[in-house]
Amino acid sequence: MNVFHTVEQVAERLGLHPKTVLRFIREGRLRATRVGKSYRIVASDLDAFAGVDTSAAKRSVRVTSILEVGDLDLDRAQTIATFLSAAIMSTEARPDAIQLTTAFDGAARLLKVVIIGSPADTAQLLQLAQVQLENLR
Repeated sequence: MNVFHTVEQVAERLGLHPKTVLRFIREGRLRATRVGKSYRIVASDLDAFAGVDTSAAKRSVRVTSILEVGDLDLDRAQTIATFLSAAIMSTEARPDAIQLTTAFDGAARLLKVVIIGSPADTAQLLQLAQVQLENLR
């Protein structure tokens, strides 16, 4: 979704007079769209004009964590897996959704949980897993 700014908003943000912003638009130095008798400037065009580096905002950082829980029976493994699945479904929608995969090895009595998400989301889910594991003891 594009965010549009008025000439006055751009002038205030850049610390310029609105007439200076209009001159930049007329000279083609700042892209703008004419709406009636006024102009609207898309936020990305303003950032490009102002020299704002937006690549950091678009950069995605993901973490993969593997949690192994041993000495579990199938019921306890399912309880943990269900709890973690419910925890990620109950969080607000995020652009980089967290991914969760669980696998239980009955012979080894081992639950493996693979979490892929942002560092903050992954850390939060690991803390929830720790609380759940402490409650199962």
